[in-house]
Amino acid sequence: MKTILSKKLPRILKNKKRLEEELKIKITNRGKEVHISGNPEDEYIAEKVIDALNLGFPFITAILIKKEDLIFEIINIKNHTKRHDLKRIRARIIGTKGKTLKTLCNLTRCYFELKDNEVGIIGNPEYIKNAQEAIISLIQGTKQSNIYSRLEKHQPKPIIDLGLKE
Repeated sequence: MKTILSKKLPRILKNKKRLEEELKIKITNRGKEVHISGNPEDEYIAEKVIDALNLGFPFITAILIKKEDLIFEIINIKNHTKRHDLKRIRARIIGTKGKTLKTLCNLTRCYFELKDNEVGIIGNPEYIKNAQEAIISLIQGTKQSNIYSRLEKHQPKPIIDLGLKE
């Protein structure tokens, strides 16, 4: 049984039945604590999905972690900069009217969510490394155009499915 401290409990409780069905786990809560019980593999995936919901991802995007074997990563902005004007850094990541984030989503084929001083990324294992490098470069002050050109050059080659995965 795992325990997660949830900041967005109503969002989890609203989708509790769907989460239990999709993830094959049992969810109980006491206050702001969410208890997950099931087999260890399902608990681990459920923990990642609930963390994604807490960060602000919509339910449909968060559940893709289970359905499509996507990876969920969190990058803390403070770990990659010494600057104190974190508002400006968050603004660089979002861009004018969300243009930078939208372009990053298209180039990396990942989903991004920004909350406080954390950036959440959900994506395929092949694409998540490029997405992380792009966000870290933005935090450190690299121009957006340079990041876009590097992402275009370093697109991972598509993996040929040999029919081995179920």
